[in-house]
Amino acid sequence: MQYVIDPQVSRFTIQAFAGGMLSVLGHNPKFVATDFGGAVTFDPDTPNEAALTMSMRAASLMLIDEGRESDRETILRTMHDQVLESAKYPEISYRCDQARPHALVPGQFEVTLEGDLTLHGVTRPQQISAKLNATASMFRAFGEFSVRQSDYDIKQVTVAASMLKVKDELTCTFDIVARR
Repeated sequence: MQYVIDPQVSRFTIQAFAGGMLSVLGHNPKFVATDFGGAVTFDPDTPNEAALTMSMRAASLMLIDEGRESDRETILRTMHDQVLESAKYPEISYRCDQARPHALVPGQFEVTLEGDLTLHGVTRPQQISAKLNATASMFRAFGEFSVRQSDYDIKQVTVAASMLKVKDELTCTFDIVARR
């Protein structure tokens, strides 16, 4: 069965963490993707044949944290211009055609996806674990995974002579709803 991701009810967030000697003063920015989509192929009778394609516009990542407007603008500008280089690498994508599902009850699974993440012009294998529910009309998957920026040739952001920097590892959280 083919399902199309519904971005209006789905959510994909990325959490960065401050590090360094001044990290207690730092900000742990959280971003949400506002322009993404894709498709899921999944049949509960043959779950090993599941597939997923998903892409998002890098420039669509928006800061969702509270804070001063000037700080928010600086964080967003730095992320898009220096970190992601959104103009040069406009798309982030994930493609998977290999899944290892484990049925919990009819229609509910735990699954490990073995796919490829393309970020900042670099494609690397990325394993993602999720819990999913599937019916004839709707598919929902949710979970969390980590990404190291250095694996994708992304420069770590530093401020105040390296006293404050963003840690290499990011946490990505998703709650994806797809409909037939």
